[in-house]
Amino acid sequence: MAKRPNLLFITCDQWRGECLSAAGHSVVRTPNADALAKEGVLFRRHYAGAAPCSPARASIYTGLYQMNNRVCRNGTPMDARHYTLAQAARALGYDPTLFGYTDVSPDPRNFPANDPLLKTYEGVLPGFTVRQLLPEHQKQWLSWLREQGVSVEHGFPDIHRPANGDVSRVSKATPIYSRQQTPAAFLTNEFLRWHGEQDEPWFAHISYLSPHPPFIVPEPFNSMYDPSQGSGFSRAESWEDEARSHPYVQYELEKQRRGKFLPGHDGMVRDLSEEEFRTIRSIYYGMISEVDDQLGRIWSALKATDEWQNTIIVLTSDHAEMMGDHFMLGKGGYFDQSYHLPLIIRAPGHVHDAQVEHFTEAVDLMPTVIELLGGQAPDHLDGCSLAPFLYGAEPAVWRDAAHWEFDFRSISDGPENQPFGLKPQQCNLAVVRTATHKYVHFNGGLPPLLFDLVNDPGELENRAHDPAYAGVRIEMAERLLAWRAEHLDQTLALSELTANGVAGTFAGQKESPRW
Repeated sequence: MAKRPNLLFITCDQWRGECLSAAGHSVVRTPNADALAKEGVLFRRHYAGAAPCSPARASIYTGLYQMNNRVCRNGTPMDARHYTLAQAARALGYDPTLFGYTDVSPDPRNFPANDPLLKTYEGVLPGFTVRQLLPEHQKQWLSWLREQGVSVEHGFPDIHRPANGDVSRVSKATPIYSRQQTPAAFLTNEFLRWHGEQDEPWFAHISYLSPHPPFIVPEPFNSMYDPSQGSGFSRAESWEDEARSHPYVQYELEKQRRGKFLPGHDGMVRDLSEEEFRTIRSIYYGMISEVDDQLGRIWSALKATDEWQNTIIVLTSDHAEMMGDHFMLGKGGYFDQSYHLPLIIRAPGHVHDAQVEHFTEAVDLMPTVIELLGGQAPDHLDGCSLAPFLYGAEPAVWRDAAHWEFDFRSISDGPENQPFGLKPQQCNLAVVRTATHKYVHFNGGLPPLLFDLVNDPGELENRAHDPAYAGVRIEMAERLLAWRAEHLDQTLALSELTANGVAGTFAGQKESPRW
């Protein structure tokens, strides 16, 4: 690169990892993401660290597993002591600038009780300069639409109802806004305007909502995919059979309502027909293509200003989407469909048109970005830099499994109203997933799960209590225990006070370590 690199960090919300034509998907077309992969590296086995949005993003932004960053749910405050990706970029001389949202709840110990910042989980990650905020209420986008003559009096989420007003059925009807007026188009416009003002190396984070529900998209994307296209869903014969597979699955199926995903609709998600699930999936594919279309605008702008060869680009998602599998929509639980993510990294001058089959995780992104910008990642991070893969090297040691966690507590409901009568701190699960098996450990006495992914890729047969798999279950449980033991909080554990002062390193260190 001719000078210090720019860095463009793009997250798309709820994008499934296999939904890239570059990854071989039989239906979805993503020409601009594919073009990025052609000039970079596609990581085919990349997984989120948690769900939903706040916990998933906490893993990305801190480089720490949920067991250490302790962001359990949307609304769980992030401890102010955690070093963030934005702060790391700032320490390297960049002014990291946000377009969209980060869903970080601030540490309430640092604010007065009546501060409005403590009334939303959609705070901004410490270290970011905000150029264009776009939280869930989308008021900034709505006011922009109003200036263009679009009626926005119904606000969010009703702005995403079909323009024809028909919410009696699932359809591919379009919204009141056009392809040039989507939230993704709005954020892209704001980034491009800001980009035209830059004369120094820059760091930008664009956080798109798409393809997160509500499931609706304008022409031509709404009709781009036929509902009949694509494979069948991974699920049991009926939702009742699915519910009998595990208490948590039954709990989830009993609380998912359609209105969360399709504003104005009544009824339960589990009761959607095969045709309705397929129609929703075709809309979801269209939403992916819509955001891919916006990526194309960004690539063109960078090339037009000759910055393409000096810009590192990271494209990923925070978590994924069930999309009809196991009769569910949304994210959470333990299924792969909620956690397998796209990840493409393009670093000019490094490897291009390559694919990596090793397991990679959301916690790897922070140390990777720090290294690509010329820094050194702190030792206490749980993630490992992916830079060797970008240099075309095989790391001498690398993980052979993916791990994630999910917490289903609800503090606001009170301790007496937690699922299954558990304590809040018992409402969680942890997963270790290898190429051949997947083990899910539940807290609070809920039964474990073990899947043979070679013979049961749809995760339909629990082998945890099958005597033939007893050895595998023990091995996987030991793997999970060893993983947790290795990654317990290392904030100060990598340092030691001696007669000569502090040996080692510790988080927040302001000067070189003394040995």
